[in-house]
Amino acid sequence: MKGFAFGQYYPADSVLHRMDPRAKVICAVAYIVASFLCKNTFSFLLLILSALALILISRIPLRIVLRSVRALIFIMAFTAVLNIFWIVDTTEGAVPLVDFWVIKIYAKGLYHAVFILVRILAMVIGTGLFLTYTTTPIALTDALESLLRPLAKIKVPVHAFAMMMTIALRFIPTIMEETEKIMSAQKARGADFTTGSLAKRAKALIPIIVPLFASAFRRADELAVAMESRCYNGGAGRTRMKQLRYAGRDYLALGFGLLLMVGMAALQVIGL
Repeated sequence: MKGFAFGQYYPADSVLHRMDPRAKVICAVAYIVASFLCKNTFSFLLLILSALALILISRIPLRIVLRSVRALIFIMAFTAVLNIFWIVDTTEGAVPLVDFWVIKIYAKGLYHAVFILVRILAMVIGTGLFLTYTTTPIALTDALESLLRPLAKIKVPVHAFAMMMTIALRFIPTIMEETEKIMSAQKARGADFTTGSLAKRAKALIPIIVPLFASAFRRADELAVAMESRCYNGGAGRTRMKQLRYAGRDYLALGFGLLLMVGMAALQVIGL
């Protein structure tokens, strides 16, 4: 958890950092849609190239970007195993690569597992570069509030919603750091989280979960008091030091997102 980087802003001087945060939110959504449109080898190669291009443009070290994937290693591995063992090739003449007892592994299952891993990896990297790595929490709040402003006409608390999302995103690294401290303190008292049966290891997590929840509620209360003491009253009459304005690079990025989605859909239609 020490290397957990999701939700952290990485200061740098790049085109992505200077983009309008509203454009980055839209591009992140477009990138997620394009990732789900990938269905064949050529489209996945295009997705990988786009992720590498984003890393180069952002000027963020690769090791920093890959830290955000660590928390998803178990999910990625579990999903890959499910695809390997549960996807059956029903085409005529298909021969399993492994046929042992009730276990049958087909080449189709391996392909699907690789594609799932690439899709998850690309989505995590792409959304992280467009949002948390290159956008400060304040800018992200302003962007979400601006994009959701039409919902305010039907009495939706847009500003409160955007603020809650940003605060939750900002406190992910803090919660991870707090968890590590609690685990270190419990280990110093003789706690063991790695040996024993699954039930025993799950029971050993109780001394971590209880103080972690207590710490989270205490931090939330302190944050609420700090906001009230500064006379925070929501978005009513609130002004911004930096006004959001689209520039040429923002329109180019939006065009890139649209082109990527259209390209993925076209590759799916023509079957490349």
